[in-house]
Amino acid sequence: MDSVSLTRFNKRVRASSVTYSYRAPSNPQNSNSNGNNENFPLNLFWVWFPALQTIKNLVTLRTQKQNGGLGVALLSVTTNAKLRISPFVVTLAANPTFVSGLLAWFIAQSMKVFLNFFVERKWDLRLLFASGGMPSSHSALCTALTTSVALCHGVADSLFPVCLGFSLIVMYDAIGVRRHAGMQAEVLNMIIAVLFQGHPISERKLKELLGHTPFQVFAGAFLGFLVACFCCQACIVAA
Repeated sequence: MDSVSLTRFNKRVRASSVTYSYRAPSNPQNSNSNGNNENFPLNLFWVWFPALQTIKNLVTLRTQKQNGGLGVALLSVTTNAKLRISPFVVTLAANPTFVSGLLAWFIAQSMKVFLNFFVERKWDLRLLFASGGMPSSHSALCTALTTSVALCHGVADSLFPVCLGFSLIVMYDAIGVRRHAGMQAEVLNMIIAVLFQGHPISERKLKELLGHTPFQVFAGAFLGFLVACFCCQACIVAA
């Protein structure tokens, strides 16, 4: 059994060697004369393929390094920008006094646009940055700041009387000086329209909507109080 197995193994080895490395001679007569000296042709593809693959890998690695360097540079710039902006933004966002004042002002100005649409039946986005009208955004802003300071720091803090005095001055100015300035502008526009009819000066109109009525100021102050109570819930619970 051992000799038979060895014979089969030798046949397999010979068959495999013929299959992969033997090249059939074109002239049968020369095959007998050459004897055991068989020619094994050199395939250039086997030689150049590993070299080309190595060059390709090197180029790919270099490109990845360059792209990686650019990506790291961009990431570092973005991170630095975030580090410069984020602390300031996060501090403001975490400040209930700032958030309540800003939110009260924005809600009051937005309400002017919607109320004007229901009355005039047209959208006027310029009212978002206009003074006067219902409700008073100045009163809402000042009252929200004052209420927030009272809830977060207490009425015994020195900031509370400062905010309270500031709010009273602003609301008094809205009812008094600014309101009467708007009324005077309305009268002047009527006089110019009558006396200077057809004159270029009659085309220029003074702004009439400057101040607020007492009800508009009260509505803005009440809105600011509600917004401050909503934004300072954590301070209320902690107290």
